[in-house]
Amino acid sequence: MHLHKWSSRLNRRDFLRYGSAFAGAGVLAPLWSTIASAGDVSKAYPDELLSIESYTRGKIKVGDYITADNVELVKELLDPAKYKHVSEMGRKLKVVATTTDWMKMGPWEYQNATLSNQGMARFDKAGNVRVADGSPWIGGHPFPGSDSALELFAGLTLSWGRHDANLFAMKEYDVNPLGEIDYQYDLVWAELSPVGRLVLEPQPYWPKHRDKLRFNTVVYTSPESERGASYLNVWPYDQNKFPDLYGYVPYFRRIRQFPTNQRFEPLVPGSALYLSDAWAAGDPLHAWGNYKVIGRQPMLAGLSSGWNSDHDNWEHGVHGGPKGDSFFDSVVEMVPEAIICEAEPIGFPRAPISKKRVWFDARNQMPLAMVTFDRAGVPFRSFDGCYCQFENGTKNVMNGKHPYWSWAYFHAYEFQSGRITRVEHVKELKGGHKSSVNDPSIFPRYLTHSALSRLGRA
Repeated sequence: MHLHKWSSRLNRRDFLRYGSAFAGAGVLAPLWSTIASAGDVSKAYPDELLSIESYTRGKIKVGDYITADNVELVKELLDPAKYKHVSEMGRKLKVVATTTDWMKMGPWEYQNATLSNQGMARFDKAGNVRVADGSPWIGGHPFPGSDSALELFAGLTLSWGRHDANLFAMKEYDVNPLGEIDYQYDLVWAELSPVGRLVLEPQPYWPKHRDKLRFNTVVYTSPESERGASYLNVWPYDQNKFPDLYGYVPYFRRIRQFPTNQRFEPLVPGSALYLSDAWAAGDPLHAWGNYKVIGRQPMLAGLSSGWNSDHDNWEHGVHGGPKGDSFFDSVVEMVPEAIICEAEPIGFPRAPISKKRVWFDARNQMPLAMVTFDRAGVPFRSFDGCYCQFENGTKNVMNGKHPYWSWAYFHAYEFQSGRITRVEHVKELKGGHKSSVNDPSIFPRYLTHSALSRLGRA
């Protein structure tokens, strides 16, 4: 293959167009074979795709902020929501160096399993991911290096947080168009995988729950008006079936089963966050369809440095908007290749949206941003955040022998109403709820009916 010699003399739009011609293969070398052999992506891409300074010809560099004054230089690298936030709403994005070490782009065990298990995944007749003998998937991403939208979404749906079990202590702030925080919640998000297990025993499956994909609970602990409200999703492994959805209603002091296909409504008043939004893949894989890749591009997104080690509870500073309260202090870095995918909600005849567009990092297949569109094709809502290792110099949070990797914060934004929901991953909440990973006690404490009743009455 003839390789272009890249230089900063290229026009930016030509640069984006030429970059797309090498879709899925890196630019200077095949991406996945480069990762598998060296564990570093820098040999697969030219400097212009790895360095904001090279891309902007020195006008923006690492350590600078992208603001309304210079955002036009990188407009093509931002999803529509972040561009609007910066250009019109006072959001600032601090530029950090590009992550090139592939093992820092996910949990160590997940990354290692992705390498070890490559080539073993396939879809069965029902469209579920299996290994050769028909068993459920065994761990890691099933389709690394894929250029298929269906395979990218399948891998994401199989494992949201990429750990066997996660417990996230979270603080949610709901900001109205005037910039005022009119709702604020403390909540716990728990998820556990019975299949594809890499750390928890038994591996790779929990035999009694081998027919399930995940357990997922959301529990609100504050304010008093919502304290104890909780929802438990039990996902079948078959991605043609909806999860069973149970909720504890504090007013009635009982658990009720809810319609499981009402996934485009906020869980609590004021929130711009829906069940469907979780990890940009909050619904069963085949509740969506017409999966397709519509483009590729370099991008600016949060892949490192988002953990606030300077705060004892990992809480973030805020800025922007009419009251200076609309956005978390945010970081972005050059992502050399993002795969832009779309899907349509074929399993939801009354869905308020016509499609979703998700930008996947071609290197680790994680979603960088999501925008949904209403039935008229107008941008409706967005979702963007920051993943990172929880490591900063001598400060770190360890997951066994390796630094903990997870999400640090995210924003959900409603284009048409102007509401913003911002959520941060914190160390702990009042009541003894502490973030943890791969802890088997997460299941009895948060992911059963008795747990919902106990937490609701606490």
